[in-house]
Amino acid sequence: MKRGKNYQQASEKLDSLVLYEPREALELVKEIAKAKFDETVEVHIKLGVDPRHADQQVRGTVSLPNGTGKTRKVLVFAKGEKIKEAELAGADYVGGEDLAEKIQGGWFDFDVAVATPDMMAVVGKMGKILGPRGLMPNPKAGTVTFDIERTIKELKAGRIEYRVDKSAIVHAPIGRISFEVDKLQENLNAFAEALLKARPAAAKGQYMRSVTVCSTMSPGVKINPLVLMAANK
Repeated sequence: MKRGKNYQQASEKLDSLVLYEPREALELVKEIAKAKFDETVEVHIKLGVDPRHADQQVRGTVSLPNGTGKTRKVLVFAKGEKIKEAELAGADYVGGEDLAEKIQGGWFDFDVAVATPDMMAVVGKMGKILGPRGLMPNPKAGTVTFDIERTIKELKAGRIEYRVDKSAIVHAPIGRISFEVDKLQENLNAFAEALLKARPAAAKGQYMRSVTVCSTMSPGVKINPLVLMAANK
């Protein structure tokens, strides 16, 4: 793959054989970011699990202490009194069959969908539409709930969902390149701590095999996974 000039120059500042300390890695990510927009800072963690087995799935949510730097549009499927609760809590869109029809027509102007349990008969019909886009409300992700107010406020404040993929890697945003290093490190630690708590009993050996942080347009910086685990036990 041919890389751009900025990417190549950034790569020259990194030693691919070095596993950096978490703070040093985040400082490097900020230093080498050269895009003209406020890039997202991401972390990618390879886990010592086999996602093919149900007892080694890793999935959950975590509230990042400093948010992600992105304002998320929250859609809520609700009825009755829960409609008013969702509106007062700051939901961007609230409805039922009307929203379902818009989505089935190709409308997806939202980042996360929440549903009360009594609306799942409506929402369930859209599984093949919402599922592949990662927008399907799910009890395990805390997005099928009657506690609408708390859920919306947490999502707006920076709660993210994570899930191990087929390659046993978990991907997550931990802020923006404009964030101070301290805030990025706090978010990284919060995410690492959540992953450690979610470790399946069936997982064997070293749990975090590799950790890489990067910004949207820059190469990845490798973090020593043992240091990150030790700091967040």
